[in-house]
Amino acid sequence: MAGRIVVGVDGSPQSVAAAHWAAQEAVRRGAELVVVHAWVTHVRPAPLATRDSTERGWAERVLREAVDSVRAAHPTLAVTATLIAESAVPALLSAAAEADTLVVGTLGLGRAAGVLVGSVSLRVAGRAPCPVVLVRAGRSAADEHLPTAPGLAPDEIPSIPYRAVVLGLDIDSPCDEPIGFAFEAARRRTTELRVCHVYEQDGAGPEGAAAAEHAVIALLRPWHEKYPDVSVATTVTEGRAGDELVRATDGAGLVVVGRRITGSRLGERLGHVAHAVVQHAECPVAVVPHG
Repeated sequence: MAGRIVVGVDGSPQSVAAAHWAAQEAVRRGAELVVVHAWVTHVRPAPLATRDSTERGWAERVLREAVDSVRAAHPTLAVTATLIAESAVPALLSAAAEADTLVVGTLGLGRAAGVLVGSVSLRVAGRAPCPVVLVRAGRSAADEHLPTAPGLAPDEIPSIPYRAVVLGLDIDSPCDEPIGFAFEAARRRTTELRVCHVYEQDGAGPEGAAAAEHAVIALLRPWHEKYPDVSVATTVTEGRAGDELVRATDGAGLVVVGRRITGSRLGERLGHVAHAVVQHAECPVAVVPHG
């Protein structure tokens, strides 16, 4: 078994989408899938036994329905169900400590004003020790693939080419973890990796763009050698990093951004670029921690 993928579920549409994305990723990696549901017993004037049986029964049903849905779509996948009597954030962070990747659902914000991304998703993505993939409600396995003609049977979907993987690259703070995650994701999908670097002009003129392009080429050279079969397209753009990276995700199947581990006593959090992408990108977002 090649690793472990953990997905948190709570019965919401976004967590259902996250569970199925995680299951598909586990199939791609040959990994085990662990489905986690966290619940907390609420204090009521009712007898303890009645309260526990009612709330625990509901929690078990949420977990069971998620697992049954995943197993129906992937009958040969190794799936483990885990019920944790703890609030969502600490429960997911504890599960992430033993995971290769954690997957959670997110409401996002969309391109127009709307509902902000869930606080649980943001807090987990900002503190987890492993990569966290955030998936929106309504995402399906077909959405990872290029558009097809209507009427395609579900078993035909895997044969359709995948959409590209996008990597947001910061040459001022280069790190192996997000780059490696993005190359691996593109390799597993046999699809193009689009590397996007955004710089601020600051009066540097054309020399600024040329210097950025040379830096990107040099930074990616060893990765080309390690992944010779991955097709890579690079884009160096002037502007605001968050805005430009969100634009680069149009038509993508996955976007990868980094999150620096600061060791702050105030707790880890997402940087402004990662935060913007999580809120606005339509495709799943992988937030990868690095030192």
